[in-house]
Amino acid sequence: MTTTDGEAPRGAASGETAANDNARDPAVARAIEAARRDPSRRWTVATLAKIAGLSRAAFAARFRADTGATPLAYVTRLRVDLAASRLVEGSEPLAVVARAVGYASEFAFAKVFKRVVGVPPGAFRRSRAAPRATRAAA
Repeated sequence: MTTTDGEAPRGAASGETAANDNARDPAVARAIEAARRDPSRRWTVATLAKIAGLSRAAFAARFRADTGATPLAYVTRLRVDLAASRLVEGSEPLAVVARAVGYASEFAFAKVFKRVVGVPPGAFRRSRAAPRATRAAA
């Protein structure tokens, strides 16, 4: 998932969606839909499990079996994917993007974004803006 070679990360920025949005397990699908509707919420395994109608342990096991990721790793990837889309498509300040996807500080957001994508969010935005500007001028 991490890329340092300038390639778009897996996910929204590359036209894919986070992890596996086509959950086969209806309980897992309910939790994923809730996280997608409100990515800025302070999600925990317990709150996602409650939405799914399962115990934390059963939910975590079923979630991983269905998506290949832990629930919180999935939420992190979802947030990064949504942020990447906002960075490419808009001109909002990084702090606004960070808050919109669930991070209280720009620093925390930048740290997670770089860990997942391989480059800081500002560099990601600049690398995607240059090709768009070139295409528009042509």
